[in-house]
Amino acid sequence: QVPLVESGGGLVQTGGSVRLSCAASGSIFSGNTMYWYRQAPGKQRDLVAAITSEGSTWYSDSVKGRFTISRDNVKNEVYLQMNSLRPEDTASYFCTTQGHTGQGTLVTVSS
Repeated sequence: QVPLVESGGGLVQTGGSVRLSCAASGSIFSGNTMYWYRQAPGKQRDLVAAITSEGSTWYSDSVKGRFTISRDNVKNEVYLQMNSLRPEDTASYFCTTQGHTGQGTLVTVSS
């Protein structure tokens, strides 16, 4: 079983919205903080948002107020609601936890 599988990426216009999902195996999801990273072409991978098992959240300054991270502890899924998207949000988005990283999902924001 693949530990983490992201979905929901695609092409969206500036100002639009996308919701990313990450399905995790129960053994690495339960009780652990979940993270969303992103990596734009030619750039380093940056942390975008995090959520603890209790629901406390953290956001990078670049997405604060526009992105919302959430989790479903029954479905073992974590989500990233992305609103007011900008071209600079274009990147592959990865969910990670406990040393595991998914294959990523590409979000492209057209200007």
